[in-house]
Amino acid sequence: MKRIPIFLLVVLLTFFLSACQRVPVESMPSYTPDNIVSDIPDSPAPPHKGLIGVKMSTNAIERWVKDGEDIKQKLEAKGYAVELMYDENDIDYQMAQLIAKDCKVLVIASPQYSPDIFEPLKKAGITIISYYFIDDYMNVDYYINFDYYRVGALQAEYIVDALGLKEGKGPFNIELFTGCRYDANIAMYHKDAMKTLRPYIENGQLVVKSGQVDINEIAVDDYKAEIAKDRMDSILAMYYTNDKLDAVLCPFDPLALGVIDSLTEAGYTEFPIITGFDCHIPNVMAMKAGKQSMSVFWDTRILTAKIVEMVDTIMAGGEVPVNYTYEIGGKQIPTFLCEPCVVTVDNIKEILIDGGYYTESDLQE
Repeated sequence: MKRIPIFLLVVLLTFFLSACQRVPVESMPSYTPDNIVSDIPDSPAPPHKGLIGVKMSTNAIERWVKDGEDIKQKLEAKGYAVELMYDENDIDYQMAQLIAKDCKVLVIASPQYSPDIFEPLKKAGITIISYYFIDDYMNVDYYINFDYYRVGALQAEYIVDALGLKEGKGPFNIELFTGCRYDANIAMYHKDAMKTLRPYIENGQLVVKSGQVDINEIAVDDYKAEIAKDRMDSILAMYYTNDKLDAVLCPFDPLALGVIDSLTEAGYTEFPIITGFDCHIPNVMAMKAGKQSMSVFWDTRILTAKIVEMVDTIMAGGEVPVNYTYEIGGKQIPTFLCEPCVVTVDNIKEILIDGGYYTESDLQE
């Protein structure tokens, strides 16, 4: 066996000991979030904080698909599991599944339900936020929407200003539409629109040749464009064979499209004033083409962000942000309302494109 020289052992021992010495703190490299390299994802999935149900109206309308996905993504980013549902599915089954899965909060935006669905949800301790739709049979805890009273007023005021009614101009022919009879929002809408228009109807500056002004006469159930078109077809055939229609009050963009289709088939090339709301892409294109005059716009991203804030506050046991109390069915419902605005061809870019709601390419022919 070979012997290791003494001096070599000393060298090896000195090297070993120096390698094991602790590096002084001041000599250690400084690590910041900018120079740390980690195999942990930058945005790890947040922990599951509870199941939230999100029940939207039909997935055939772009607005509800967009809102549903937006709410879902924002809630998931907060750490919640989300069950997203639409009216096309069995609502009784959907609600039973939410109860079975221990859902904590339900955000519901749909008129397609009966009073019976609320009782088991409440017994299960689920907090219910009604988004957009409200009616006296709905046993909900909170309500959130844009100020629907203002929608009817903004549309009616636009008609008054565009026709010069305040300056005494007229008479002008007008026809009126509302939405679903089972949507309580429509009662608010009709009341506020008629508050503005009725004085001009009564003094003869506005003439409703069909005579149909009652909310039940002018309703369009299910908000279907084809139903609005059929009603407009009938009115044009009966009352406007020799007269020109000057304005149409439409509460919702899909109904405005039905009216536009009817007028187009009737040979109109210069369109009457036609109102709407929601700024759906086909309606924005109709405004650019001179077929629709305006659409009341509410940036639903404001509402979806507020919904997420409400859910998060409920789950934390805090005070839910509200700014209004809605009384319906003998119940006081804490409510959050946002203010809408008017979009015309003159401010499409400013509000919809510069505001980030649509891109230029979204609104190309």
